[in-house]
Amino acid sequence: MVMNNYSQGGSPARRLRAGVVGYTGYSGAELVRLLAGHPSVELLLLDHRRADDARSDTHPVSLAAAPPATAHASWSGGAVREHQLEVVLTATPPEVSLDLVPEILAGGARAIDLSGAFRLPSTEQYQRWYGASHSHPELLAQAVYGLPELHREAIRTACLVANPGCYPTAAICALWPLLEADWVDRAAGIVCDAKSGVTGAGKAPSPKTHFVQVADNFSAYAILQHRHVPEVLNNLNLPEAEFSFTAHLLPIPRGILATHYVRLRQPVTIEQVHQRYRDAYRGASFIRLYPQGGQPQVRLVNGTNYCDLHCTLGVDRQRLVVVSCIDNLVKGAAGQAVQNLNVMFGLEETTGLPS
Repeated sequence: MVMNNYSQGGSPARRLRAGVVGYTGYSGAELVRLLAGHPSVELLLLDHRRADDARSDTHPVSLAAAPPATAHASWSGGAVREHQLEVVLTATPPEVSLDLVPEILAGGARAIDLSGAFRLPSTEQYQRWYGASHSHPELLAQAVYGLPELHREAIRTACLVANPGCYPTAAICALWPLLEADWVDRAAGIVCDAKSGVTGAGKAPSPKTHFVQVADNFSAYAILQHRHVPEVLNNLNLPEAEFSFTAHLLPIPRGILATHYVRLRQPVTIEQVHQRYRDAYRGASFIRLYPQGGQPQVRLVNGTNYCDLHCTLGVDRQRLVVVSCIDNLVKGAAGQAVQNLNVMFGLEETTGLPS
C-alpha cells in the first residue's frame, strides 16, 4: 500500500481535505453520505450555482446525509487554494465539469469527476456520443479512467480521475476477465442487456422519468446509441460492431442488473470459468463471484459498493451468460469515486465504504 499521512482507524494523523461540488443530485447526495462518515476525510460542500438558483428546497436529500458540522462554501476560482483542498469531487453535468475541473487542477488539487466529461480519449468520440464539442481536449490525455479493478496503478498517481458510468462498470467487470484472456469468439458478437433504476437518469425531471410513465412499466431506451457504450468499447478493446448494448428502465429507484451473452472460442468447464474470474480479480475487494446455486439480485447490492457476478455455461460448454449487478449510485457512481479517492491517497481501498 502507498504510504500516507492521513488518519485511518483512529490514527492521530491529519484528515484529507476534500470538496464536493454538485451535492444536491442523487450521486452527489450519495457522495455526501459516504464522505461524511469517512474517517480520513474532512468534507467541504461547495455550491457552484448562482444565488438565485440555490433554493433550500433543492438541498434536503444531500444535507440530511451530512452532519450539522459539515462546512459549506460558495465555489469560486480560488476556492481550492482558499480552503486548502487536496481533492475535489465533481458530481455535475459534463458541461459544468468542463468549466470546473481545469480550475480545480490549476488550484493544485486532484480531481475526481463523476460526469462523462473526461471518460473518452478523443474529442471526436465526445462529439459523437455527447453531441457537443469538448472545450479542454488537453485533459483527455491526462485523465485516468477510474475503474480500480483494471487501472489501480494508474489511479494512484493520477491528478484527474474520470469516474466510470454505471452501465460500463457493470459491463466491463462482467466481460473483462474473458476478453483479457482471449476466451471470447468475438466474431459471434457480444450482447449486453442491462436494466437500471430511475436514479440512473439523474435528478432533473423529464417526461420519461415521470412517476406516471415509470410506474408499472418497463421500457428500452437509447438503443445502440447510449453514451456509455464507448466506455465499454475503449476499456475492452472492442470494435463497435462486436458489441450490442441495450439499456432498460426499471420501475425501481436504484440498482442495475446486466446480462451478457458471449460465445467462447473453445469448450471449457464452469470450474475453469470461475477460476478465470478468481484469477482476474484476485485482491479485488468489491467483486463477489456467486456460486452456481446463487443469483445476483438488486436488493443484495443496493447500498453497497459490490459488483456481484454469476456465470452460467451452456450444455455445449461454449455459450456463456454472465450476470452482473451493482448499485448505480454506489459502485456505479459515488462509491466508486470514494474507492478512487482511497487509491489516489494511499488509503485502504475499503475505507469509508459500506459492505
